[in-house]
Amino acid sequence: MFRSLHMKLVLILVLMIISVMAVVGTFLINSVSTFYLDSFYEQMQSVFTGDTILSMEEAAAETGADGLRTIVDAHRSRLGIDDYRNYAILDGQGRFLDGSNPNLTLMRTSNVISAMAGGVGTRSSVSDSMMDIAVPVDMDENGSVDYIVYIVDDKQEISDLSWRFFQIVMQAMMFGLLAAILLSFLLSKTITTPIERITQGARSIAEGNFDQVLGVQSSDEIGELTRSFNDMARRLKGTVGEVQGERDKLSTLFLHMTDGVAAFTTDGELIHMNPATENLLGVRVEDDLSFDEMFADLDMPNSDETAMRSFLTSEITRRGRVLSVTLAPYGALDGEGGVIAVIHDITEQRRLDDARREFVANVSHELRTPLTNIRSYTETLLDAAGNLPLETEKQFLGVISSESERMARIVTDLLTLSKLDYGRMELRMTRFQLGDMLRNVAGAMKLTAEDSGHELTVDTPDDLPQIVGDRERIEQVVVNILSNAVKYTPSGGHIRLSACAVPKNRVRITVEDDGVGIPAADVPRLFERFYRVDKARSRAAGGTGLGLAIAKEIVEQHEGKIALASEYGKGTIVTITLPTDLAANTGEEPV
Repeated sequence: MFRSLHMKLVLILVLMIISVMAVVGTFLINSVSTFYLDSFYEQMQSVFTGDTILSMEEAAAETGADGLRTIVDAHRSRLGIDDYRNYAILDGQGRFLDGSNPNLTLMRTSNVISAMAGGVGTRSSVSDSMMDIAVPVDMDENGSVDYIVYIVDDKQEISDLSWRFFQIVMQAMMFGLLAAILLSFLLSKTITTPIERITQGARSIAEGNFDQVLGVQSSDEIGELTRSFNDMARRLKGTVGEVQGERDKLSTLFLHMTDGVAAFTTDGELIHMNPATENLLGVRVEDDLSFDEMFADLDMPNSDETAMRSFLTSEITRRGRVLSVTLAPYGALDGEGGVIAVIHDITEQRRLDDARREFVANVSHELRTPLTNIRSYTETLLDAAGNLPLETEKQFLGVISSESERMARIVTDLLTLSKLDYGRMELRMTRFQLGDMLRNVAGAMKLTAEDSGHELTVDTPDDLPQIVGDRERIEQVVVNILSNAVKYTPSGGHIRLSACAVPKNRVRITVEDDGVGIPAADVPRLFERFYRVDKARSRAAGGTGLGLAIAKEIVEQHEGKIALASEYGKGTIVTITLPTDLAANTGEEPV
């Protein structure tokens, strides 16, 4: 109950009023007692002057105690003799002789003792139960005291008056307490109400509601605190918004990035990982794997401290993929921290590296073979110049010419590939008859097909529409595909070249053979650069693995598509789809 600021303020104010009233009451009661004590002795001193003392001594000398009684009775009113104040006439030994109250109980006070010694006893304190005065009378020449006039007041009147004062003070205290409690409630409310509003606002902010705006009710410190709170809430809302925005960006990046990211504590406990990690490693967050369980095959240094202090990169193989794992520390080593594992799929990179190495080896072999033949036949002709039969010389020169053409084809493929890589191949877009072009290509390839024992047929309708494209490059694509069909079809096979119009202003070119076919596992990669299905067979046929990749690039630059379907041992079908309405760059309008 008293933990609230409101009740504490009320209690403080009530205690303060009680303390003030108690101090004031005590001061008033003590002041009244002191006043009565001072008034008593002033009154006594005004009566017991020199003349009065002289009269008392004369009366005592003449009639003894009776004479003193007559003198004292004469000054009764001035002495204030009443029910509370009495006088007594004592002998020199302090014994009662006569007085206003025969039943008065006398005590040998310090004042009586002083009077017995010849001095006037006028000493009393506020704390004493009575106040008195003792005056010696009729002293002889030796200083002995015959009589003592003793006035004593039992302070009953003062006690009654003090009690009345006490009652007044208590009544005033009760009214003061009621007023204090009422005022303290009002005052504390004026202080605690704004604080309660600020507290409620702080709770709302803690719950995420940053739109709290508190009304400023005053211009004092509470008002300044309220304004500061509103300013803090506004700035906090902006800061939290910025932090939330950055966190959303990081969360989106973390969620959709292709590289895997997993965070671990220094104890190896998994904190978080993104979906890419699950996909790359074949694990799930629900598995709750530790670092050692997730990367059991990771080549790590023996010292865990070394792993936590430096960046480490290693490779692992999972699910047929080659993964590069980079470990990076975060946080303080002696506090909260851990390590982040970044997982990158380098399978394609390794494959391309292997393909490039294989390509270099293939090109080296392809170039070395014709160069060796050219050199051998040339040296033979030089060494036996004029001694060889004419037919033999022609045969040697034919071999040299054939190997030169083979080298030229290899170099041409390399140059074409380089132009495709750097976007330097310019297409001469013209309008031409596709059917005429296909028939010309088939005529040029017919002799080669017949030499290999194949039957090449052409099926192109007369109404085949014209197309816009680079005729030379499209011829190159068709020749390349027909050459592959001739190379990889056993003797006595059938090769069919056909074309037809298809919807949406397109034409389709099809090359079909009944050759050896291609394994299903190799079909998706046939259009990759440097890829060859059977390296030994391709090398024997003189291939470099670039023909289909170049064909695909050329077709796509014509906004077309090329597809290949094959069944191993039964044949292959290659389909090329080209648009007919491309814009020519020779001043012609598109069809």
